[in-house]
Amino acid sequence: MGESTLWVIESVDNEKFPYRLTIRQGDKVLLALRVQDKWPGQKGNIFCIREERGEWEPPLHEIERVQVVSIRRFGKRLAVVLDRARNKRCDFLFLTKKYKTKEGEYEQIFWRTEKALRERTPRVKLSTYYTGQMNIAIDTGERYPWRFPGCHTERKKLPVGDYALIEDDEIIALVERKTYDNLLAEFGRMAAFHQQLNELSAYKISALVIEANYSDFLKKDRLRYYNPGFAAKAIGELYALHPGLTIVFAGNRKLAMEWTFRFFSALIAHEADRPHMKVAEVMENYGATPATQGGTFFEIRRAIKNEFPEVFSRSDIKQRFPDVSDSTITRVLNDLKRESLIRNQRRGRLSVWVKEVPDANPDSDEQ
Repeated sequence: MGESTLWVIESVDNEKFPYRLTIRQGDKVLLALRVQDKWPGQKGNIFCIREERGEWEPPLHEIERVQVVSIRRFGKRLAVVLDRARNKRCDFLFLTKKYKTKEGEYEQIFWRTEKALRERTPRVKLSTYYTGQMNIAIDTGERYPWRFPGCHTERKKLPVGDYALIEDDEIIALVERKTYDNLLAEFGRMAAFHQQLNELSAYKISALVIEANYSDFLKKDRLRYYNPGFAAKAIGELYALHPGLTIVFAGNRKLAMEWTFRFFSALIAHEADRPHMKVAEVMENYGATPATQGGTFFEIRRAIKNEFPEVFSRSDIKQRFPDVSDSTITRVLNDLKRESLIRNQRRGRLSVWVKEVPDANPDSDEQ
């Protein structure tokens, strides 16, 4: 990340909400709340009010300033990790409730600690439930493909991988399937296999799912051309050289298919669970510096910012950069969107991107 993200607590002259909590990135305030304590403490759960500019008294003095390690959204939750040994994990739950006696809605915000989340004993509930029909693309090269009951499936040529989760004609996630014999064969051409997995890892969410157990590759009587020591080293190399790729030893075909189905289902549920407006706003402003350093990635960025018309499409980028991968184009567009330099006007095949015009006199975020 370019600029540090900071967690700042300040005191204010207010009896009910005596503290101001802000998460800042440079001069930009990502989140500003009035809170009842410096940390939820023994209760582990305190009520907050969003600070609206001009409606609250200014802070008196700063109490603490800590660097933020990460910010992630989980539906309507905003999870924060701070760079310190104690009191470092917490989240904010943003809810929208309807009034019981009148029309309209109001906001509730709860600041919760990791301890409170662990000690609560509610009914068992996961964060990702999806009851709709998933769209799954199966590569045309798959001879005996997995089956996904209740899903809409289509056979098409995928850029990489064997199965893809599709939403609005975009690839959300990719899975490469390997049988026991497939993976053994790849051990004999590791250089080419690494190239394939590099391309797979270029997508934000991807996995290598193996229809075997890890222990199967350590059984000398099952290995034909290799010894268990070599097989273990080869598998270790896969994990070491592709740290961003999820590698799963599912056990057999049936369990591999089930794992992929549940993986796709959780991903699409997360995408479908639109966050609270404030959560979405914080995440959009938070952003992050892309992992790509130089090369085509930044050439595309510069072209979009300085040479492309105000309204353009993915096909315009592809025409200008015919050799670039779709995943690189997606990363560039998402990066510019996080920086509020472009916005998406329509979705699907008719999707176009519009350059944002910066405000000539933007209001300062500082009080």
